Amino acid sequence: MKSISLLSLTVIFTGTLIFGMITGFKPSQAKKPWPVPDKNAKMANPVKSDAAAITEGKALWTKHCSSCHGKIGHGDGTKAAQLKTEPGNFSSPAVQKQSDGTLFFKISEGREDMPSFKKKIPDADEIWNLVNYMRTLTK
Repeated sequence: MKSISLLSLTVIFTGTLIFGMITGFKPSQAKKPWPVPDKNAKMANPVKSDAAAITEGKALWTKHCSSCHGKIGHGDGTKAAQLKTEPGNFSSPAVQKQSDGTLFFKISEGREDMPSFKKKIPDADEIWNLVNYMRTLTK
């Protein structure tokens, strides 16, 4: 097995560093799994997704979420660049395929840069309205 020369390692490291500087990518932004307990993931949304629920969800989004996640959920809010973790693109199929219960859990519990909203939005129906609004954030 050949060993990698110091020059090769230096070139690889420098290239990675330059790539990170150009793109703004931080190693901490690599996606890591966010496990959600099955009982939470399987929770059904008890709030009907109608115009009133979506309007309320949008107001909550504007107040609590858009500064990091962006106006339409693309992860490009005014605070996004300051975060250690990427806020994600909520219009992506990867987010949209998550269950309502999964989204509810993540909003309620938070992790790392994502704060818990169970105290800021103590009414569970309001968090469900936020989930209903998030469903409208498609490409």
